[in-house]
Amino acid sequence: MIELAPSILSADFAHLAEEVRAASEGGGTVIHVDVMDGHFVPNLTVGPPLVKSLRKATDLPLDCHLMIENPDQFIPEFVDAGADWISVHQEACRHLNRTLHLIRNHDAQAGVVINPATPVDTLSEVLEIVDYVLVMSVNPGFGGQKFIPETVRKIRRLADLRLQRGLNYRIEVDGGIALDTVAEVVRAGAEILVAGNAVFGQGDPKTNAQKLLKAATEATLLKV
Repeated sequence: MIELAPSILSADFAHLAEEVRAASEGGGTVIHVDVMDGHFVPNLTVGPPLVKSLRKATDLPLDCHLMIENPDQFIPEFVDAGADWISVHQEACRHLNRTLHLIRNHDAQAGVVINPATPVDTLSEVLEIVDYVLVMSVNPGFGGQKFIPETVRKIRRLADLRLQRGLNYRIEVDGGIALDTVAEVVRAGAEILVAGNAVFGQGDPKTNAQKLLKAATEATLLKV
């Protein structure tokens, strides 16, 4: 099943509840929240207080992508604020296994993220304990970046590993997802599509979400 996860990084924060509502009416089923600390990535974004406010505005799962150093310190706070899914970067976690178990012990879905330069095989020892793997198709830190084509190969590799090892993690992709890239990542095996600029950048979020989901659904029919 293909799911669209609109990323609020590109939304109008002055009208966040309305923007999220419009994107969900267009078919978005997960709300993606990019959390940046200005250290692990060169940008500062939101924290638990915004997640808490967003929780009041939508019943959809909140997917908190922690692009931060020392994520263990903040995981309980994000869960308390209303996060349903929490993903952490392989590159930021000194003890990745422990961090993923910490997420699960707080009754949230646990995800692991890899940057464009990080090989899929670095996740070999944690694939059995994650609910989803998030593949970054841009270098994290800013919205509106251009899709990195080599990412497709990594999505395909994750899909192959899942089949070979009889696992059931889902594959999420984030970065440069738009009408001209969505088909390729879906055919490679991506199931959760994070889109910020393509949904909230220009025009009506509801219409944009509908168009993106339509393109993704059509691509599933062409999977080989």
